[in-house]
Amino acid sequence: MPSFTRRQFIATSAIAALTTAATTPVLGAGENAPAVVKPTPLVIGMVVFEGFELLDVFGPLEMFGMLRDKVAITILAERTGPVRSGAGPSVIADRALSEPGPLDVLMIPGGGGTRREVSNAPFIASLNALGTRTPHVASICTGSALLARTGLLDQRKATTNKRAYKWATGQGPAVNWVAAARWVEDGKYFTSSGVSAGMDMALGLIEKLFDHETAVSIARGAEYEWHADKTWDPFAKLNGLVS
Repeated sequence: MPSFTRRQFIATSAIAALTTAATTPVLGAGENAPAVVKPTPLVIGMVVFEGFELLDVFGPLEMFGMLRDKVAITILAERTGPVRSGAGPSVIADRALSEPGPLDVLMIPGGGGTRREVSNAPFIASLNALGTRTPHVASICTGSALLARTGLLDQRKATTNKRAYKWATGQGPAVNWVAAARWVEDGKYFTSSGVSAGMDMALGLIEKLFDHETAVSIARGAEYEWHADKTWDPFAKLNGLVS
């Protein structure tokens, strides 16, 4: 039997310990403790279409994106591939509306393309199907016109872009439109006023899904002045909707 020096014995023992640690699963505080399960991120599905408004899409997504691994963002369209915005730059749609996968939040932007899409029956039918089964649904700007056309906002409170108020509200005569509001929450539905208001609404939705401190932290991290008061709306008066 070979003899070992003290130094050889210590070295051999250390190697054995490292090998065991590398091949043994970590269960937690004790051997019988359950393995730690990483929380499943919330899936945010943002709809795009030809002529969407850039800030309507990327403003709210930036707010959610700052949650890092707590969320997963996917871009949805009628077909996968590039979709051109109203300002020119395109975004790549990850999934088709017909095969979106599970969603926790559905978001619908506005933009000049909404004037065309309100008459796109298959597109509206897809939004209806998605909106019906998704736990939280939000629209930004004139995206509320698209959501109104699905019928899902009927008898619910909602708001929209104040410069396009007459046209947008005409797409949903059974909706209880609110003229003066930065954003409106009614059940699982969130609707915002024009363009930049989508970021305020997104932070309001984050507050509901997580907590107030998280929403405030994100706003500060983005160096964004969050209008947390839903009723703050100087643009309704500027556009002659209220006195």
